[in-house]
Amino acid sequence: MIRHTLVLAGLLWAGTFALGLPYAVAAPAGEQTANDPLNSPRWGDMAKAFFDGQEVVFDPRISVSGPLVAEDSLNVPITVDASALPGVEEMIVFADFNPILKALRFEPGAAQARLGFRLKLQQSSPVRVAARTVDGVWRVGGAWVTATGGGCTLPSVGSGSPEWQERLNEVSGRLWARIDGGERLRMRVIHPMDTGLAAGIPAFHIEDIVISDENGRILSRIQPLEPVSENPSFTIDLAEAASGGRLHVSGRDNNGNRIDAWVTR
Repeated sequence: MIRHTLVLAGLLWAGTFALGLPYAVAAPAGEQTANDPLNSPRWGDMAKAFFDGQEVVFDPRISVSGPLVAEDSLNVPITVDASALPGVEEMIVFADFNPILKALRFEPGAAQARLGFRLKLQQSSPVRVAARTVDGVWRVGGAWVTATGGGCTLPSVGSGSPEWQERLNEVSGRLWARIDGGERLRMRVIHPMDTGLAAGIPAFHIEDIVISDENGRILSRIQPLEPVSENPSFTIDLAEAASGGRLHVSGRDNNGNRIDAWVTR
């Protein structure tokens, strides 16, 4: 698959944004399509749903990378990057035209404000990331991804196999040293991540993943929701190398099943 970095700049962004300058819109939005660089008719609804009464800024320093055309709507590789912004406290990812809008919440903490993962898409949609900085402002970036559809309403592969029950919440992963002195964590968790939109299959998904060092200090947190792909994988860049060469991954799903594993170099 050819991956294209779709940065919110250039031809899709008009007016002041074409000069690389962030610009603000008020929320709630009402009629905000004209202010949306992606020209989505759903932007007004997104602004009201996620940022009602808060300041929102479209910012070219935030990017969403992914395929221009998704070959598999159940597994759309996405990287969201707000690392050019100082003081990012949390990030949320959402897709305008998904039946379940919000995909995940990410607290970078000791990690860079950048996250790679895979997403389900029900149809072609803007995929957006919003980063809240220490000043309380939400800064938004995004990109259109063309998809054939059906990603959110199809049953997971695991829901038809007894194997996932034996391996549920099993973690595999590894740490790599980065040339900047930090460390990259890549991990996968075995879980069906059912959306609840397939007939007869209730919602069943991971809802919290906490990454800690060997002393128990929380470094970062991911809170996935139903639109994250089955057997979710995540890539995180930590600002510093892991003490002792290992990290603890803990968490739970919405049925209370626990995640508990160590990831090493």
